[in-house]
Order: sequence, then structure tokens, then C-alpha cells
Amino acid sequence: MSRDALVVGINLYQPGGLQQLRSPANDAEAIAQRLEQYGHFRVWRLPEFLDPFDHNAHRIAQNQTVTATQLEEALVRLFKPEGEHIPETALFYFSGHGLRKNRGIQEGFLATSEVNPDTDQWGLSLQWLRRLLQASSVRQQIVWLDCCYSGELLNFEEADPGDRGKGRDRCFIAASREFEVAYAEAGGPHSVLTEALIRALDPTERPNGVVTNFTITEFLESHLRTATQSPLFANSGGKIMLTGRPQVPDRVVAEEKCPYKALNYFDCNDEDPKYFFGRTALTDALIEKVRTGDFLAVVGASGSGKSSVVRAGLMHQLKSSSRLSGSNQWSIHLFQPGVHPLQSLTNAFLTAEASTVDQAAQLQKLTHLISAGSTGLGHLVDATPHRLVLVIDQFEECFTQCRDEAERQEFFACLLGALERSDHKLCLVLTLRADFLGKCLEQDYSGLAKQIQDHLVPVTPMTREELEQAIVEPAKQVGLEIEPDLVSQMIIDVQGAPGSLPLLQYTLTELWQHRAVNWLTFAAYTNLGGVRGTLQQSAEALYAALNAQEQDVAKHIFLELTQLGDGDGVADTRRQVPKREFISTQQSAAMVEAVLLRLLEARLLVTTELIEKNQAARHVEVIDVAHEALIRYWPRLHGWIEENRVALRKKHELEAAAGVWLENGKATELAYLLQGSKLSEARAFIQEHGDRLPLSSTAIAFIHISRVQERQRQRMRWSIILAFPTLIILFLGVFGLQQQTSKQRIQQTIQGLFLSDDPATVAQALPLSFTAAQQLERNPTNENIDLALSYYRRIMVVTSRLAKQPPNPLNSPFSQAHAQAESGMAALINRYRMGELKNDLEHPQFGKPIPNAKFTLFEKAFTHGALQTTYKILMLNFGAGADLNRDGQLSEDEAQLMPCETLKEIETLWQAQKSNCSWDDTTCIEMPIDKTQKLSSQSLATAIFDPAGVEYAIDRIKACHPIKNKTAASSVNPSLNSSNGHQSS
Repeated sequence: MSRDALVVGINLYQPGGLQQLRSPANDAEAIAQRLEQYGHFRVWRLPEFLDPFDHNAHRIAQNQTVTATQLEEALVRLFKPEGEHIPETALFYFSGHGLRKNRGIQEGFLATSEVNPDTDQWGLSLQWLRRLLQASSVRQQIVWLDCCYSGELLNFEEADPGDRGKGRDRCFIAASREFEVAYAEAGGPHSVLTEALIRALDPTERPNGVVTNFTITEFLESHLRTATQSPLFANSGGKIMLTGRPQVPDRVVAEEKCPYKALNYFDCNDEDPKYFFGRTALTDALIEKVRTGDFLAVVGASGSGKSSVVRAGLMHQLKSSSRLSGSNQWSIHLFQPGVHPLQSLTNAFLTAEASTVDQAAQLQKLTHLISAGSTGLGHLVDATPHRLVLVIDQFEECFTQCRDEAERQEFFACLLGALERSDHKLCLVLTLRADFLGKCLEQDYSGLAKQIQDHLVPVTPMTREELEQAIVEPAKQVGLEIEPDLVSQMIIDVQGAPGSLPLLQYTLTELWQHRAVNWLTFAAYTNLGGVRGTLQQSAEALYAALNAQEQDVAKHIFLELTQLGDGDGVADTRRQVPKREFISTQQSAAMVEAVLLRLLEARLLVTTELIEKNQAARHVEVIDVAHEALIRYWPRLHGWIEENRVALRKKHELEAAAGVWLENGKATELAYLLQGSKLSEARAFIQEHGDRLPLSSTAIAFIHISRVQERQRQRMRWSIILAFPTLIILFLGVFGLQQQTSKQRIQQTIQGLFLSDDPATVAQALPLSFTAAQQLERNPTNENIDLALSYYRRIMVVTSRLAKQPPNPLNSPFSQAHAQAESGMAALINRYRMGELKNDLEHPQFGKPIPNAKFTLFEKAFTHGALQTTYKILMLNFGAGADLNRDGQLSEDEAQLMPCETLKEIETLWQAQKSNCSWDDTTCIEMPIDKTQKLSSQSLATAIFDPAGVEYAIDRIKACHPIKNKTAASSVNPSLNSSNGHQSS
């Protein structure tokens, strides 16, 4: 909380104007020191000098002038600062001359050093100051004027700052009425008013050690009742904390340490347990259950404090061994199930302090053990010298996030099986939302249901005394005071609202942010909106501060982080989402990052790191809603969810299927892809909801691959149907088999290569297929070369698929046939197609980019030249024909159709003309990067292939061990430019 003060004391006035004064500088300095010493104000002095006799301390200057312009600028800086830094509290103190101008209307002024009524110079207008206060956004405004006629500021007949201003709490004090003069204390160093203010600001004279705007005006009224002048004061709004008594060493206010947790749980660490109060009885009950048993289910409503009592209560006490002898020697592992409970269980045993390399080695061993189920987990338990406690927080994630029923059952069997064989050495502790209790009991789940029934401890609502402890005791640890009325009201607001503890903690955190010196006040609580209103107001304020595009991103983020309930008594909950999944075609990485940062700073979201499944200790950042309370109590978010519930459920289904596909290596097998009606539904979702509910990049790629494979299968079916008559005639013509071979055998051969998935049938058809391709080469017309290339291409596709099938005696011949077909294709391309590329490069004619070209028409993306020819050789039927489905994009399987020798030869030819040009050298090609046609250097691979396909192309090139320059080419393969084909490397 920022507290700024401007303290002005003017002794010096110009000759011929007003008389010099002796006390204002002393008055102002005394006030400044009080505010700094006891009020934690940041004080600006005017006029100011650095005292060389006091370590260059800032002091009010005795013999310097202050102009009206200087004072005006200082006041604007105080009450209407530029930028985002607006103080919570702003105080202005002035000591000097005051003037009253009476020319038709009466007007009061603060006299600055240059004033001279004879020349119509009056200083700073109090009416102007009133208008400044009205326009100020500062919530707590304090103005103390120790000068003549200062009551003009409180002359509300013309304007009332309390009604028109933006400030909420005000304290105005004037030394005299608008028609009175003010007096200095006879024989004293200070004026009458300032002397009283100095005394009133001393918190050591107060019983509770706190000075507020109300106590200071009470003091002035009682002590200046018989004074020679009549000070005026006006308090409006709530209480303003001015100064506080210094705390004893163990009660020092930790300015940067908030003892409350907002929407987060109290964790088991070095700090949180210090501030965890109100659950002593429940913690003791949990410790006793763990001492005497091997299983504990802590069940309660969302927001009842399950995670906090298990982490900061039970786990902390076990680790400290303060309540159970010897428990500090136990091994305690904590985790949340997440999407893959078995992986989360594995990760729980990793050593956090280990290096990445060591973690990878640990992960490999642990994965092997956990994959053995209860036996493997049992070995881990046996290897632990003392008792092992597994704490599974938010156990409901087994149902909300894990969608694989088989993995869920395996997880339960692993835990319960190990528990059964552990002989009291293993203890399972889980926290569970009450609305998921039925899910756990609807099946036996390897004995889980009975264990929960027999060892359930409910988390009941806190009593009034426990709530008071949870509110007051954390504050005491950092020297904070809480008004008794505030404590009473918060207890009333929370007691009748089950699951409100997160709201209570969030409100207390906001009160700490708005604290006055070392007090949490009832006025601030009211302004924030109480327990129910604080979270809503904070979320709304943050949302309103975003621009329209950022608001769309925020909406997308919150919807992504919501796990929909099943409509059968299970409420919506939160879900963890990898940070990368928020990026889509509609939302850039930079925009998502900026909005996430705002939401994290506001404590509405939290971020953690998890280890990805099937990854060697690869950490991934995940985002989560800080608590389900945000989903329940923020009306805007609740409205978004209801508005999009049906579409959101479909979105999550698609992304879950995409996740399975990703975990299986982006498989192209039909079992992992969308087909038929499901693919149609996915395409319809993108068309109807894609802009409003953008799918993750993984889901988009998943649907794209599914569409590609579907189109490929359709084309293959039609091409076979249409090609049958031609192929039969071709075979008869090539071999002159009208007399020697029956039509039936020819048809069987064609079917074996193009239609059958039976390895034996294909193996029988391969020899004749190679013979057909070789016969076509003997009469090398363009048509025959195209057809021969198509034979080799088809052989490569079919044999590649069959070679991946489970081992059988026929697999090895398929691999050999694939290599032979690749070699034959490379030889044909080198002999009959590569000449066009050589000609383009030797002239040289590289081709120019055509604006706004699409990858689906890549051969038309450049004018005629080497780039276009390179693309034709690799992607079209002119050459390798890797783009099987003609969508302009290269898939992982399609990349394998590009012959290694062809890739090497292309790179050699390019390097002969451009020495620095290679598949992966980023200075090879100048390409436009935007509509302005601004050029950017790119590699040959980036220039040729679509963005997603570049990765697959580079992987293929690396697998081929490509050459890097022409010299290397000659040494590696002297006959690379010969007309003979070569076996792939």
C-alpha cells in the first residue's frame, strides 16, 4: 500500500509583499518526521535541502522560496500522478501565509513566496485545490492547512469534494475559518494547530498505539477548545490509519509478507505452516488415524480446506515430529493424479534436487518399477528404511482428468495391492471432494471403496472459534491488527456459507493489500465488497482492464481450465492445461503470455511444472485455476461456461483424443485417428466454434492428419477402381502376355500390389511389379517413366506399411523390396528428371516468389526456376511424388518416400551454384516473410516444404546422412552423378 505526503513550510516571502515568518519551516519538518517515523509515509518536502550535518538528510529549507507554479506541480504529482502509480493515501500539509481575496466574490489562497496583493499575485487558489481533489483517483485524501483563511477549503457552499470527488475517505483540517487569521504559539517553536497535530500524531500516547483521522480530530477538538483560534475539520468516508506505534521485535510488521493465501492452499513448506490456524483438532485427529492405520481418506466439500489441513497440518506435523515420535524419519511423497495417475505416482519418487541427467536416470528406473504394478511399488516400499506415506491430493482427478478407464483401474490396483502386502510400512492418505465420493464407491476398485468407507474422516465447517483463529492468528505473526468489528462480520459472512474458506482467504489477502499502516479495517472490507464480493470485484476489475483482444484470450483461458461436471451431482471443477495448449491460430504466443502474466499476478491462476508422460524427465509448464471457488463465485465465468457447455464438452473430447494420438507418436494407424462421422463432427466443430473456442495446436494437427489419411484412402480406392482397365491392358502390352499369361493371373498380380493387405499376396506380386517397372524403362517415354515411378512409389508405400507389422518371416523381404524400389526411383529421377534442375541452376534461374501463394499450389508459388523444379522432383508425380494426397503438406510417412540419393544430389547441385546453400543452412534462399514482400534468409528445406513438414523433411535428411558440400559429395560417393541408381543409406 503506497502512502505519499507533500509537506510545505514557507518562511520566506518577497520584500514588499508579505512579512517573513519563522515557524512554518519548523512546523513542516516536525510533521514530516512524525509521518516518516510512525506513519510509513513517503514524504516530499518543499522547499527542501540536504543537511550536510545529518548525513545529507532531507529537510525543510528555512530560507528558500516556493512559487505558485512549484506548489501547483507538486500537488498535481501528489493527487493526480502520471502513470499507473496512484497512492492509496495522499496527505498535503501546508504552513505559511494564507490570503483572502474579496472582489465581488470571496476566495482563499495559499500564499507562495512571490505573492503581492498590490500586483494581483495571490498564490495558489483553494478553489483550484478543491477541484483537484474532486478529480483525484486517490482513495484516501488528507489535507491539513495551517494558515489564515484556510477554512475556505471547507466552504462547501460552492462545491463539495465529498460528493463530487473520486476519493472515498477524507480528512480535512484547517487552522481557521475562512474569515479568520491563524496564530503561532507565543514563545513556542510551532503554531497552535501544528503543535496540537504533532502531539496527536504520536501513537505512543494512544492506548492501542494507533492514530486515525477520527482520533486526531477528537484530540484537536478537546485540546483546542479554549484556543485563540477555531480550527475546522471534516472527516468523510471510512477510517484512515495515520500513524502506529512501533512494534516490539517479535511483532514487527513484515511489509512484504502476507500471512494469507488468497485462493491457494497452505502448503507443507518452511513458511505456510507458520500462518495456518483453526484446524488444530482436525490435524490431531488425522495424525492419530495415520499412527494407528494404513489408510486415510480426508473427504470434504470444495473449499472446506482439505488440501491445507493435510499439507500444512498433517504433513508438517509428521515431518517435524512434534506430535508423533519418530515420524520425522518417515518418507513422505505428495502428488496429484492428473491426466496420467501412474506417471504422477512415478514422478512423486523423483529427487527434486537431482540434476536433469540424474532425474532422467531415476525416471527410467522408476517407470520400470511402477509398470510392474503393485509388485514394483512394493519394492519401492521395501527399499525405504522407515515408513512410507503416499499423500494423494485432489484424488477426484482420477475421474475428472484421467479419461483412460484401464489406466485408472491399474492405478487403483497398484496402490491397494502394494498396501495389502506392505505390513503397515505403507500408508495411503488421500483428499477427496465430497461430490466424488459416490464415484469411488460405485465399484470395488481393488478394495478402494471399502478402504474409504472404513477410514473416512470428514472435513466439517469450522466453528466460530476456529474461524476467529484463522483470521486473527496469522495477522499476529506479522504484527497486523484487525478491527474487532471486522472479525465479527467476516465470521458472520462465512459461517452460513459452506466451502467459503478460499473466499475468506482471498478477502483477507486483499485486505492485506489495502492495509492502513498495520491495521486491517472494516471500512476496507466494505469497500472491497465483503467475502462474497471481493473475488468477484477483483476478477471483474482485471477483466475490464484488458483490451478486447486480451479479453477474448482471458475467456479462452478460463474456459480451457474448466473441467465440466457429468451432470449427475458432480459440479464443474478445474483442470490443468499445458501452457503451450493455449496458443492457437487466433491467439499468438505473445498475447497469451501477456494475459497469463496478468492473471497469475492477480492470483487467479497458478502455474506448476510436471514431467510429461513418455518423456525422459522433460518438464512442462501447466496452468491451473487457483481454486474452484473462482468457477463457482464469478458470475461472468459461470455464464461463459453455461453458454458454451455443449461445445466445450465436444472440444475437450477432441483434445483428449488428440492427446492419446500425441502420446502414441502421432500415429497414422486408423485406431488412433478420427474416421467417418467422428471426423465430420470435428470438422463441423471447427466451422461452428473454431473462432470462439479455438482448438489446441495438437488437436488441429490431429484433425488435419485424420483428414489427410481419410482423403488418401478415398483417392486410393478410386484410383485403383479407375486404373484397373488401363493396368490390365498395360500388362498385356508390356509382356506380350495375350498368348502366354491368363487375364486372371494378371489381375491377381495387380490386386496383390494395389489392393491386398495380406503379406503373402503382396510378396507374390512384388517380382512382377519390379519387372513391369524395368520393362517401362526400356521404352523411356515421359508416360512410361511416370508410370515406372508410380510403381516404385506404390511398392515403397506398401512395403513400408507391411514392414512395420508384428515380426513374421516375410518382413525382411519387404524391407529389402523397399530399399530396391527407393534405389530404382532415385536412378530414374537422376537420369530423366534431374537434368531440368541442373539447367535451371546453371543459367542460373532460381525463380521468384509469387505473393500470397498457398502450399496446396506450391508448384505455382514461384515463377519457373530451380525452386519450383526442386519441389516437383520431391513432392509431385514428376519425381518422388512424396505428397501422396496432394495437400501441399509433408507428413512424417510421406517424407520417407523421398529417396536419400535424390536428396543428396539436389543439395549437391544447389551447392555448385551457391556454396553456402544446403537443406538446413538458413542463409540459402531469400524469401518474403509478409505481405510487404520484405525478404528473409531461409534454408532450402524451409523454402521448399510447408512449416509443419520442414521438421519431417529435416529428420529424413538427417537419417540419410546428407553431404554438406560438393567436395564432400565426391569423397563420399564419387559416382553420385552417374546414371545408375544407388541403395539408400
